[in-house]
Amino acid sequence: MGTKIEVQSLVAARASHVRYAVAAAIFLLAVISYVDRTCISVSGPFLAADLGLSSVQMGFVYGAFILSYGLFAVPGGLLGDRIGNRKVITGLVLLFSLFTALTGVVHALWSLVLVRFLFGAAESSVGSNSSKVIAKWLPPSRWGLAQGSMWMSGRIGGAFAPGLVVGLAPLLGWRGGFYFFAAIGCIWAALFWFWFRDNPEEKGGVTEEELRIIRDKEGFSPSAHTLVKLPWGSLLRSRVMWTICGMYFCFSYGWHFYMTWFPTYMKAQGFSTAQIGLLGGLPYFFGAFGCVAGGLLTDYVVKTTGSVRNRRYIGCVGFLLMALCMFLVAGMHNAMACVLTISMASFFGDLTLSSCWAVCMDVGHEYAGTITGIMSTSGNIGGFLFPVVSGFLVQSTGSWKVPILVSGTIFLIGSMLWLKVDSRQSVLKPATPAG
Repeated sequence: MGTKIEVQSLVAARASHVRYAVAAAIFLLAVISYVDRTCISVSGPFLAADLGLSSVQMGFVYGAFILSYGLFAVPGGLLGDRIGNRKVITGLVLLFSLFTALTGVVHALWSLVLVRFLFGAAESSVGSNSSKVIAKWLPPSRWGLAQGSMWMSGRIGGAFAPGLVVGLAPLLGWRGGFYFFAAIGCIWAALFWFWFRDNPEEKGGVTEEELRIIRDKEGFSPSAHTLVKLPWGSLLRSRVMWTICGMYFCFSYGWHFYMTWFPTYMKAQGFSTAQIGLLGGLPYFFGAFGCVAGGLLTDYVVKTTGSVRNRRYIGCVGFLLMALCMFLVAGMHNAMACVLTISMASFFGDLTLSSCWAVCMDVGHEYAGTITGIMSTSGNIGGFLFPVVSGFLVQSTGSWKVPILVSGTIFLIGSMLWLKVDSRQSVLKPATPAG
């Protein structure tokens, strides 16, 4: 009898691993969301030819998604903080899957712009709500790697999207691909709703030992939903908040080249449709490695130096190397060299991505979902400007050189802003002298 009790106690003391399954579900969501948002850039040349759209008009199509993505990121992050991530994420995935399908239905410019605007609104706060799930289900020592893995998963989705779109086009047409991707999102949402729970304490199969591992954190224990009253005055007066927003604006401006105009740029450089399907995902592929490396790097730097403040040096150097890559591309004439160098810029940018999102958890604490939403909004203002401004510049100059130089300059500004980011400083409290 005593042996039986000892065995039961030993089993109860062992840590379960439900947290890893939760992380895997979030990583899969990142893949799905990036396939859905990226497939239109690959379909862009077919779509523009079918509807008779100019470069400027396509710039507004791309920009509509990014604009709404920025506008609705804060409300979505706030909603997740208030009513729970399970409800919000499930609803968002169903909505963006619906608008993915509707993208394949439209036959006119403004209906397409409207659908892409609504699609962006639905996808806008998936990242911030996913970050909150990570903060709830994993200890801080794993936040950097988890953020890196989440973004790596998204980049993998973006890397495979060109091949999927080109491969499905002969079977389903460019419209049918949107229906296919929408169906996958709906299946994921249904499974997530029935399986996931917002808090580890509510999920069957989570042992006390796993809870102890998850809750091994200071000052952040979101075991229940509360009606969060945001101190907007303090947020708006927060210097670190504005600096983070400016930094992410710079990142997002140039990065949206990959999600909007890159396949069209490749076509202008003489690549065939098959080559675009094969190579169009290279920036995402390079970025996937950058995400993982950046996640490991930010965790390593914080652990070895003992200060979250040092994340900023990863961001500063990464942005600087992005800028250098874009300046080099502007002077290149070999098409393949241009694509590879632009893809390296993606690697260096995504090397900083874990740090970008981890600083929001560093300074945001219980407001982490809302802070990431605010940062995302500022970034997507930049993201909205890129396809629209670049569409005008390409149509007026007939060249991609000027848009690429502008992107490099903005990355350089972002590098300087990173040096002003102090992760020790809460959005609600002054900086502490150490840690």
